Amino acid sequence: MAIDYLAFGYASLVAAGGVIGYVKAGSAASLGMGLLFGSILAFGAYQTTQNPSNYLVGLGTSAVLAGVMGSRFYNSGKFMPAGLVAAMSVMMVIRYVTRSLTAVEKTQ
Repeated sequence: MAIDYLAFGYASLVAAGGVIGYVKAGSAASLGMGLLFGSILAFGAYQTTQNPSNYLVGLGTSAVLAGVMGSRFYNSGKFMPAGLVAAMSVMMVIRYVTRSLTAVEKTQ
C-alpha cells in the first residue's frame, strides 16, 4: 500500500491556494472553496492510498476543478491562479483516467 504523494501534494496546493487568495485579496470565497476542495481531494488521496482502484472521488473533484478553473482562465486570460489550477487538474484527470484504464485491463 503505497502513499499517493502526488494526490496529497495536489490537495495541499489547492488548499494553500485558497489560503493565499484570502491573505492577498481578502477573498473569503477563495478560502472556503480552496479548503473545501482541498479537503475533498485529500480524502480522495487517502482513498487511493488505501486502494489504488478507488479513484472516483479524486477524479470527480479534479474534473470539476478543471472545468471551473479552465472557464475562469478562458474568460480572464490570467494564468495565475486559474490557469495553474486548471492545468494541474487536467493532469490529475489524465492520471486518474489512465489508472482506470489500467484497472480495467488487469481485471480482464
